[in-house]
Amino acid sequence: MIAAASPLDGVDVLLADLDGVLYAAAEPIPHAVGAVNALVADGVRVGYITNNASRRDDQVAEQLRGFGLGAQPQDVVTSPQAAVDVLRGLVPAGSRILVVGGEGITHELGLAGFAVTRSAEDAPAAIVQGFHPSVGWTDLAEAAFAIQALGIPWIATNQDWTMPHSRGVAPGNGTLVSAVHTATGTLPIVAGKPERPIFQTALARFAAARPLVVGDRLDTDVIGANRAGIASALVLTGIDGPKQLLAAGAEERPVYILDDLRELSTPYPLPVVEDGGIVRVRDAAIRLDGYRLEVVAAGTRPTDLVRAACAIIWGSGLAIYAFEVPEQIYA
Repeated sequence: MIAAASPLDGVDVLLADLDGVLYAAAEPIPHAVGAVNALVADGVRVGYITNNASRRDDQVAEQLRGFGLGAQPQDVVTSPQAAVDVLRGLVPAGSRILVVGGEGITHELGLAGFAVTRSAEDAPAAIVQGFHPSVGWTDLAEAAFAIQALGIPWIATNQDWTMPHSRGVAPGNGTLVSAVHTATGTLPIVAGKPERPIFQTALARFAAARPLVVGDRLDTDVIGANRAGIASALVLTGIDGPKQLLAAGAEERPVYILDDLRELSTPYPLPVVEDGGIVRVRDAAIRLDGYRLEVVAAGTRPTDLVRAACAIIWGSGLAIYAFEVPEQIYA
């Protein structure tokens, strides 16, 4: 077995997603808080990056401190902050901005010196739209009227179709953005993950030269990191798991696959190709027999089987549906 340096070797800033990485609903994820606190104690800078547009950075930091993390507002990068950075390049300073959303957006606009309106009749220079539970038809209609009448820039904090809720899965900002798009035929500029602006805001905030993004979703965290040219790690404590990893397209593939955040600071096992087309990760081994993946050795760590299978499938240049994959690998 060959082990690389740890995922954090040479990294100057760790950019961590929140839900699914540090906590799930109202509870911290096992080992996450201890792992992050240990990294901070070792001198690793940690930033927290979120698409949630409904809360201010200080509110997010307060929540994280409640879990036992030493987060401060300046450690939190939000999608409204990224939207404001985009806005600065599109409209003059102090412009009036039509807001579809809540305090997470209005707070950042105020800090940046922009005026806020809720009406298209106030001749706004741009629109910023982000999720808030209070957003209703009137808000969406004002955005649609402004786009049609004024042709102004429209910035969406993010396009997450769904969002977690204590009662289940609820419509996210992407659903509300889609309503405005349907009415206008216009697409917004997106500031949050998986687009680049939020990562550019984070890199500037932390003066990062070698960051690492850790997230639980391929379609936001990993794709976004790849688009921004940042290395990424997928932690298997949230949304996406082995099935999604095996099927991941080129843009969705992380550099590292982790069971939990403790593995950020441990040597990362690399796949080794052996005779007979066997790919081994530690004591787990898989052979490609035609288009069938055959488990040669299950090993003691299920994630090593996933790492070996990903090495075979991703290295083949073929899509997942070309392969027969035993359930043992992804279950």
